[in-house]
Amino acid sequence: MTDTSCTAGDVRAAIADFTDPESGRPLADMDQLHAVEASPARIRVMVGLTTHAAILWKAIRGRIEERLRSRFPGVADVTVEIETHERPPMKLGQIGLEAKSVIAVGSGKGGVGKSTIAASLAIGLARAGSKVGLLDADVYGPSIPHLLGVSGRPEVHEGRIQPQFFTSGEARMPVMSMGLLVPAGEAVVWRGPMLHGAITQMLRDTAWGPLDYLVIDMPPGTGDIALTLSQVLPLSGAVVVCTPQDVALLDATKAIAMFRKVNIPVLGMVENMSFFLCPDNNKRYEIFGSGGAKRMAADLDIPYLGDVPIQIAIREHGDAGRTGENFTDEQSRPYLEAICERVVSGLATKHAAAPPKPSLPVL
Repeated sequence: MTDTSCTAGDVRAAIADFTDPESGRPLADMDQLHAVEASPARIRVMVGLTTHAAILWKAIRGRIEERLRSRFPGVADVTVEIETHERPPMKLGQIGLEAKSVIAVGSGKGGVGKSTIAASLAIGLARAGSKVGLLDADVYGPSIPHLLGVSGRPEVHEGRIQPQFFTSGEARMPVMSMGLLVPAGEAVVWRGPMLHGAITQMLRDTAWGPLDYLVIDMPPGTGDIALTLSQVLPLSGAVVVCTPQDVALLDATKAIAMFRKVNIPVLGMVENMSFFLCPDNNKRYEIFGSGGAKRMAADLDIPYLGDVPIQIAIREHGDAGRTGENFTDEQSRPYLEAICERVVSGLATKHAAAPPKPSLPVL
């Protein structure tokens, strides 16, 4: 006969090793087990998670439910619910940015779809429920405003630059770009110190509000901006975008070396334009080769975040300023959502292995 005895203490003990994906510390220690009810017939757990891990909520709920059903097989009714646990971000670095994670998206060369991946990462996290900002730091060739369909010169109120906002589903995301500050078609011809000043000002003086993530679209190559970012605030890491052919992989290797040299962790690689699936005959064409980024990631011992195929719809959405529609298109959505989930999962794994030390507020 199965023993169906079960107490709230038994339930808490069964899930004691589950950690908060943001802090890396046990949920119980962070007061994130908001309610635990147990009886021979029913288990109910209410877990509080921050919006920083919103894209993982469903998976975490499933893992906790699976654990409880395994530990207490005699209990027929097992329910795990997730609700928002509020934890405001601390101020980062000398500039006082209120953000929990800062992710740079870079590439070794232009033309690999870096800005599309950066915009898609930000949109995917925002649509999942995280508070996200997007900074276009590609000063010489800002394309984020065009990809998102945002325009208009930002206003300044009480010394704070008011960003433009991009909306996708229920998500509303602040966006700042040099493309919003200079006339269309005008070239930005600046030396390093001017670049440093512009990036620092957009980070420091933009009214971002409290963020879970700030995603930064980097300029291609290995220039001054990575050094600037490493100096003014702590970055959670970088995502490197490349295409499969050798010439792109060679440049991606340099980008990875650059991030490591300035002590920015590499969160992983994305292979863009990985293949083309012909809509007429469903035949796969590897126009630039395939799998190069995955092999390089393995060789360099960094995570592989996934691939994105060449799709007509992705190009059409970007050209029309509707990149958010990539997440309502059933062909592109699975690839992009998988990359977003792997980025956040990687951060959660890193935090669980070495919980971040609490930050002191900048007064």
